[in-house]
Amino acid sequence: MFQVRIHGRGGQGAVTAAELLSVAAFVEGRHAQAFPSFGSERTGAPVMAFCRIDDRPIRVREPVTRPDALVIQDATLLHQVNVFDGLRPGGPVLVNSPRGADDLGLETLDGPVLTVPATALALRHVGRPVPSAVLLGGLAALTGCVTIDSLEAAIRDRFPGVLGTNNAAAAREAYDHVEVLCKERAHAEAD
Repeated sequence: MFQVRIHGRGGQGAVTAAELLSVAAFVEGRHAQAFPSFGSERTGAPVMAFCRIDDRPIRVREPVTRPDALVIQDATLLHQVNVFDGLRPGGPVLVNSPRGADDLGLETLDGPVLTVPATALALRHVGRPVPSAVLLGGLAALTGCVTIDSLEAAIRDRFPGVLGTNNAAAAREAYDHVEVLCKERAHAEAD
């Protein structure tokens, strides 16, 4: 089973991201579940959302405490919430930031830590600072948990018309961006 935990702030689309990821898994004929966890229900408050994906029915119904991967939708959470709690050793982390992982003080993590300027991509493609779909494109490239094609299908289904087309394009751009970063990282490690 692949488990991902998404950290964000209210209004950034963390819950929508988990749902989109689960729908992308369904498109691929897999089993998935998505659900949120949040305290105060106000814009800007820290929130978490979870997604599990498996080839078999998923019977567990509790929050993801040992995620295989993390998505951080807001880099300010790195210093406010213990976002890395329970992350499996070597688990990949994707952070919404125009800055690199080293600039964010994340060089000590043992898994791949990549950043994507997701808010900027969302603003350019969608006209709103909602990084959820963008980061899912990056997550698909980083982990292979779903294909970019199934993710685009889930996005277009959730957001019909121009909004879906633009969000899918933003996700594809993030996918391509992270794919390049992964190749560069693999090349650097081989040297």
